[in-house]
Amino acid sequence: MSEMTEIVVPVLQKIQAQLGRIETDMANIKEDMHHIKVRLTGLEANVNSLNRRMDNFDQRMERVERRLELVEV
Repeated sequence: MSEMTEIVVPVLQKIQAQLGRIETDMANIKEDMHHIKVRLTGLEANVNSLNRRMDNFDQRMERVERRLELVEV
């Protein structure tokens, strides 16, 4: 039994060390994903803001064209 223990224990220790590294890597990935989600949410807000501004420009341009009689009413 001692011989089997000498073989199995080092293998189990290596597996345990690998699992520890995997846990650390997964925690880092989760943190990175959280930061990506936060930044993506900010980007979406900026795009929405720009879209609203573009809509306002369209409306203003239409008013200018109507005042200058460049388009039919």
